[in-house]
Order: sequence, then structure tokens, then C-alpha cells
Amino acid sequence: MLRKISFALVTVVLFLGMSSAAFGQKTTVVRVVVVKTDNPAAYAQAIEAGKEIMKKAGVSANTHVYQASYAGPNAGAVVASIEYPSMAALADAEMKLRVNKDYIEWIKGLDKIRTIVSDSIYREL
Repeated sequence: MLRKISFALVTVVLFLGMSSAAFGQKTTVVRVVVVKTDNPAAYAQAIEAGKEIMKKAGVSANTHVYQASYAGPNAGAVVASIEYPSMAALADAEMKLRVNKDYIEWIKGLDKIRTIVSDSIYREL
């Protein structure tokens, strides 16, 4: 019985170790937020303010705002992309920003000029 419990414990530890290694891999991760806004220029300008808040909070990410064209029914859609060097960097950024008062207020302000249509995370293969 003790042998079975030991084997199970070793197996769990190995799986956790492999999961941690995969989580910390150095593959680029992009958060893509599709929004609906009546004023794409104001939204892009507001994102610039958010970049400064993120920078002051110690978050290293590349942020861009795009507007779709030649996109069929999605023409005109506005997308913000936030690129992180790894999944670990994204997790670290989330931890820092969730408690940052300036960031929280900034997000509340964004809610006045946009509605989130989708929010996804993509990782580089």
C-alpha cells in the first residue's frame, strides 16, 4: 500500500513539474481583445494612456490597436493586441495590474467608450 501511495505521489510531482515547465516556456503570448466602439480614434488614444500605466507598473508588453478592413461582416472591428514574451510574463502582468489603482481606474474609463466582444489568449507555436 505504501509503495502505491509513493508511486502516485512521485507521478503527481512529475506531472506538476512538467506543467510548470510548460507554463514558463519562452514562447510569445498575445492577448487579443476585440471591442465595439463608436469612436476608434478615442479608443486608440485611451490605449496609449494605458501603455504608460502598464509601463509605470513594471509590465513589459507590446500593445497595438488595429481596425479591420477587407474583413467581410467584421470590417471596422477594432482589436487591441498585447504581446508578452511568455505565459509567465502575462501571469506576472495580471498579478501586478489587478492591484494597481491607476490601472483599475483606467479600465473603468475604457468601459465608457467600448464594449468587449471577445478576449482571447494566443500562444506562438
